[in-house]
Amino acid sequence: MDITIHSSFLPHDDPEASLAFYRDTLGFEVRNDVGYGGMRWITVGPVGQPGTSIVLHPPAASPGITDDERRTVAEMMAKGTYAIITLAATDLDGAFERLQASDAEVVQEPTEQPYGVRDCAVRDPAGNMIRINEVR
Repeated sequence: MDITIHSSFLPHDDPEASLAFYRDTLGFEVRNDVGYGGMRWITVGPVGQPGTSIVLHPPAASPGITDDERRTVAEMMAKGTYAIITLAATDLDGAFERLQASDAEVVQEPTEQPYGVRDCAVRDPAGNMIRINEVR
């Protein structure tokens, strides 16, 4: 079986701030930027990895979502408890310095975890948790 991860979805509530974070801070390339009905879907991904993308999407666009669910999602995004993605970097300290310099909300500085991973954590402009594991 040959299955890979093609795309992952993270919500955004400010497309320009999210675009700046993923493109300018993390260095991802923009692969698609689509607007429809006053909403925007932005697809980004790491340079040199065209088969792996993150789609930054407006959470209100989910089909079948109720107004109560929209409010719950907005509340969870504001608290930073709605979505998470784990990335990896060979130079974790360098990546962390770049994130810190960009005024990203730091959740955890680079730390050796008891489960054998060294990582750090920040939040993107929408409150999504971004953990970055060190590739050893």
